[in-house]
Amino acid sequence: MARLFGTDGVRGLANDLLTPALAVQLGEAAAQVLTRGAPASSRSRTGRFRAIVGRDTRASGEFLDHAISAGLASSGIDVTRVGVLPTPAIAHLTATQDIELGVMISASHNPFQDNGIKFFARGGYKLEDAVEDKIESLLGRTDPPPVGAGVGRVIKGETVADQTYINHLVDSTGTDLSGLRIVVDASNGAAFTVGPAALRAAGAEVIVINASPDGLNINAACGSTHPEQLQTYVPSVGADMGFAYDGDADRCLAVDAEGNLIDGDQIMGLLAVGMKADGLLASDTLVVTVMSNLGLLLAMKEHGIRTVQTGVGDRYVLERMVQGGYTLGGEQSGHVIDTLHATTGDGVLTSLRVAARVTRSGASLAELASVVTRLPQTLVNVRGVDKAAAHTDAAVQKAVAQAEERLGQAGRVLLRPSGTEPLVRVMVEAATQGEADAVAAGLAEAVKDNLSLA
Repeated sequence: MARLFGTDGVRGLANDLLTPALAVQLGEAAAQVLTRGAPASSRSRTGRFRAIVGRDTRASGEFLDHAISAGLASSGIDVTRVGVLPTPAIAHLTATQDIELGVMISASHNPFQDNGIKFFARGGYKLEDAVEDKIESLLGRTDPPPVGAGVGRVIKGETVADQTYINHLVDSTGTDLSGLRIVVDASNGAAFTVGPAALRAAGAEVIVINASPDGLNINAACGSTHPEQLQTYVPSVGADMGFAYDGDADRCLAVDAEGNLIDGDQIMGLLAVGMKADGLLASDTLVVTVMSNLGLLLAMKEHGIRTVQTGVGDRYVLERMVQGGYTLGGEQSGHVIDTLHATTGDGVLTSLRVAARVTRSGASLAELASVVTRLPQTLVNVRGVDKAAAHTDAAVQKAVAQAEERLGQAGRVLLRPSGTEPLVRVMVEAATQGEADAVAAGLAEAVKDNLSLA
């Protein structure tokens, strides 16, 4: 049977894979695993452990919120339901409010019909694989449940949680953004209220688009996965910059005053240079994934910044950051992790930090982002192949070696098997787009010819 937990919690079609019954069971199992061995001193004055549950704006999040809260409360956990808040807000509140576990109900950048459940342990960190496996092993098998006064209570705490998170964001920025005009594309998602509110609290003039969630329009042709509208809107209103979040606001992409897209690599590059100058970039090191553009790696080398690469996924970036004591890392997709102020990627925090860098430097966002010159990149998904053989098949490896020889130091080749499908991703970076396209096409053909399952 396939593992229920994926790279970022349990995710699937709501009310199909992800049912209310499963949510109740996940709550019961997580209550057992994440409170086991916890000291009595971490219990609240009621004598029970505490949990916090938040969600994005999907319609299905409403019933899943109630279901997982029921599972937790029936296991003796006091639950505070904070309603619609970004994923990083749940992580922050779990880390700072003496809470034993946090739950976020979201499918991130997926379409509205999907949903997901992810957990945060005490301290606000995502769970390790072994802990997720333990929760999965206990589904449907619970300890004798508490009765009477032992059952948990469920309360609502939206307003207090919202303001606590906004205060944290503004305090973390520490810069007056007065004079900046900023457009926010909230993706009709979890940051539709707190994102603009935080930027305004920091002093910026904020224009908001896609901030009218109806339960069905989250991520629909908007946000970080579809920034085209923002790219047109920013120059049309004379804004200095724009920011696009995804559905749960753990990602952020930016747009400069001319409407040019600034991706996660460029955001990390400009922040890394600024943090190094301020003495805040631990070990002068930036943590990125293997999918980051070679242009970022070359730019960081020019500025005396070391790059450490991990597998794809913000959780792997964070693990490496914690291991090395590093303070900045992330992904090209816009997950940017600043461990000085957060325990996970935070799109709203990223937008504030970028805006603050513009204010303090006196340079435009375009000027700051120019520190990274992105190499042309081509990505081809080759489906219906034996992904396990991608790094062992002799013919494919010969094709990779030939491609690398052709590109030399001016390019890069990466084959990445999918974690969930019979698919291999072929990524090529080169000095020109035409060369990247040609090399990627040749490699994709080699993968299909030699690894096809047909």
